[in-house]
Amino acid sequence: MPAELRIEGVPAAALARRFGTPVFIYSRAAILARLERLRRAFSRLGTSICYALKANPNRAVCRVLSEAGLGAEVVSGGELVRALAAGFAPGSIVFSGVGKTADEMDLGLRRAVLTFNVESAEELGALERVARRRRRVAPFSVRLNPDVKARTHPHVTTGRAEEKFGVEAALVLELARRGHRSRWLDFKGLHCHIGSQIRELGPFKRAAEAVARMLRRLQAEGIPFSLVDMGGGLGVRYGAEPELDCAQLAETLEREFSPWPAARLLVEPGRYLVADAGSLLTRVLYRKQTSRRRFVIVDAAMNDLARPALYGAFHPIAPARPRSGPSHRVDVVGPICESGDFLARQRLLAPVEPGDILVVGMAGAYGFAMSSQYNSRPRAAEVLMAGGHARLVRRRETVADIVFAER
Repeated sequence: MPAELRIEGVPAAALARRFGTPVFIYSRAAILARLERLRRAFSRLGTSICYALKANPNRAVCRVLSEAGLGAEVVSGGELVRALAAGFAPGSIVFSGVGKTADEMDLGLRRAVLTFNVESAEELGALERVARRRRRVAPFSVRLNPDVKARTHPHVTTGRAEEKFGVEAALVLELARRGHRSRWLDFKGLHCHIGSQIRELGPFKRAAEAVARMLRRLQAEGIPFSLVDMGGGLGVRYGAEPELDCAQLAETLEREFSPWPAARLLVEPGRYLVADAGSLLTRVLYRKQTSRRRFVIVDAAMNDLARPALYGAFHPIAPARPRSGPSHRVDVVGPICESGDFLARQRLLAPVEPGDILVVGMAGAYGFAMSSQYNSRPRAAEVLMAGGHARLVRRRETVADIVFAER
């Protein structure tokens, strides 16, 4: 019989008893182990790692990474505030996002972020107006859309010409020239991000080639640059699929950008650093069998972990304390009033009984970050493990929290 599941040496069932369910449990050791692997791969002098907060913005998780010396990548004013609260240095923060408001730009300028990644001509015009009003020069990079297709879910691909993200090559030059001429703009370089959960080297290589071509054109026009930001999207292993080889990716980027050794290379991993550091613990409520299906109904739902319903995503699921007996194919579903509310479909699962704890793995990225209060369900608690010690880093919501702002 498989051993009882533990997180940093502590039985998952004991954590469920202490903190209740559903609950997200994060491992500091696992986060730092992933970071060390990434740092070994990107050992190139001048490479900066900026953590993408959208993957998991919990302040305690972010502080683990800020204390390890990382920068941050944010896509909203709210994420910028959270990054600063977690200790990230303002000058190490990249402000991305296709729809920044003037207020968000003003906040970024006042806090002196490293650069704004600009995604349209009108956005650059807005940034220039804010900078003029604030009387402070705005650093910016232009996000190149390289029209590169990556084999990932359509909802998380961002590098094709039909997507809302970035600008095409001809406009990149125009925006760079505009920044070079403007008193209130400071052109820093290029940004490129082609999607999320990419497990093949080819799309990254094609994107880097497109960026290198644009750098040569900038160089030919005498437009200086100091940053080359290749975004994130580094794929991880949720099941049996292969994981991206980060050492090969680093070699590819270093080779493509070797003509510009003075340019600072940025990468923006999010999922890669935190996905396998998180587990969602959920309690079995009931079992149910129809003429066609077996169901295991648990107290976690699509409002807690949206990825299976949203993307058809796979997350490993196993009982915290395995029981003997034959496994069966089951649908693991939650209490929400939607047929799309599931954590797994037709999954081979060992026997469980009401009250048992299931451990949903690879839940550290886009788990709590994408959770909601749908069906008026309070959001889960979050716990950070450090050296075998568990600390509550976000209390469980109550129904009172849900209705607090209503009038």
